[in-house]
Amino acid sequence: MKNGHISVYIIVPSEAEASNIAESLVESRLAACVNFFPVKSVYRWEGKMIKQGEYAMIAKTRNSLLSALKQKVMSLHPDAVACITAWQIAGGNEEYLKWIDEETS
Repeated sequence: MKNGHISVYIIVPSEAEASNIAESLVESRLAACVNFFPVKSVYRWEGKMIKQGEYAMIAKTRNSLLSALKQKVMSLHPDAVACITAWQIAGGNEEYLKWIDEETS
């Protein structure tokens, strides 16, 4: 689905990386806003159980910009396999959704 709005969920190892990626996405108008906050993660990587602190990011944008946003994140992301997933925004404050359109290109 090309039309509409999405929230893109991204995980990075540190606050500095989250800040850098967030600023780059907003500066390049690939996202209207990016929130980031500390999370604790548990996952298996290369056969080992990993428990660590990371930073979760939520970028608000248009679905049509997802490909470019993913490319930008992957160019800045330090991990071999970057966590980048997108969720369709089914509804919400129309003024906010309009603002997303105005702030992205």
